[in-house]
Amino acid sequence: MSGTAQARSLRKRATEAERLLWRDLRDRRLGAFKFRRQHALGPYVLDFFCEAQGLVVELDGSQHADRVDQDAARTAWLEERGHRVLRFWNTEVYENLEGVLQAILEALENRAR
Repeated sequence: MSGTAQARSLRKRATEAERLLWRDLRDRRLGAFKFRRQHALGPYVLDFFCEAQGLVVELDGSQHADRVDQDAARTAWLEERGHRVLRFWNTEVYENLEGVLQAILEALENRAR
């Protein structure tokens, strides 16, 4: 499956945490920054990507506890290409959405300087 086809499929099967966060990132709702969801980049499909600021936001569910090495390689690949990666656990989105949004906004504003 191509990256684009995989991204389309993932958009249709978004997790609840992804849907919650997307509600506040879509349509430039967070600081007027444009985000894409399930964006194909190289060998990866990113949960959320603000291309203008080079910011990647990844949401990790419990399955990621067993994928530490894979996630580290993914982060390294993205950082080598100049992107900043923020990772949040799904539980952070459920329990502290405002804090997650604040952290994302601060990262965006710092990269804009």
